[in-house]
Amino acid sequence: MKIAFLGPHASFTQLAATQLFPDGELLPQANILDCFNAVEKGEADKAVVPLENSIEGTVSMTLDYLYKTPSIKIQAEGVMPIAHHLMIHPENRMEDIEKIYSHPQALAQSFHFLDSRFKDITRQDFSSTAAAAKFVSENKDLKIAAVANQFAANLYGLNIVHRNIQDFEQNHTRFIVISKQQSSYENDRLEVLGEKSGMLINLPEDHPGGLHQVLSVFAWRKMNLSKIESRTLKTGLGNYFFFINVQGKWEDILHGNALLELQSINAEVDFLGNYKEFLLES
Repeated sequence: MKIAFLGPHASFTQLAATQLFPDGELLPQANILDCFNAVEKGEADKAVVPLENSIEGTVSMTLDYLYKTPSIKIQAEGVMPIAHHLMIHPENRMEDIEKIYSHPQALAQSFHFLDSRFKDITRQDFSSTAAAAKFVSENKDLKIAAVANQFAANLYGLNIVHRNIQDFEQNHTRFIVISKQQSSYENDRLEVLGEKSGMLINLPEDHPGGLHQVLSVFAWRKMNLSKIESRTLKTGLGNYFFFINVQGKWEDILHGNALLELQSINAEVDFLGNYKEFLLES
């Protein structure tokens, strides 16, 4: 089975993909759009992409592409504790470093540590934490450092000078498995944290109480919403779609009737699937 993931090698997404698909053929992709395209075009059976971080919030690009590619559904979620480390080329010294590279979310998640210890060192966004580590390993003369994970340090032969520099101990990232198939995903090796349904909803024509009308569909049925997030449609100010998670197992009558009621009030609904949430190791 071919599994696309947000690369390069040694990225947090690869760590997630390795645990979710230990026997899969992993195909690194340059960005999240490439992951979606690989699945949509049949170049990969599934893909693993980040959806949300407990500190920095939702990965907006993933949410946007879920909306733009209705043929793609969610088969599973994996939640991983995130540990960031500051690393340098073994031939360099930290006191000589002039710039720190990493993915913007990793830099944001380590902002207070970096600001207190290395306030005068420029921070530079990079496509991923692993790509930043690889760049440091290939450019020993540039006097640069990277924020990345232990896997990247090992793979690219870098020295970790500061460990666990994330600002909050409870730093977790949620990854999703996407596929054109709605079949269930099972993994006996991983702990199951729960089960949920995901859907994208466009409100009926804008009018007072429109959102309340949609939410009441779930409220009177006592269906617990664990997440509701608005995202711009990019068609003008004030135009949004909503990403909603409903906790619990799928029940044909309860959930099915809720979807029918949403359609009856002219809400556009893209049901992303009912899927399990698994705990991953960092």
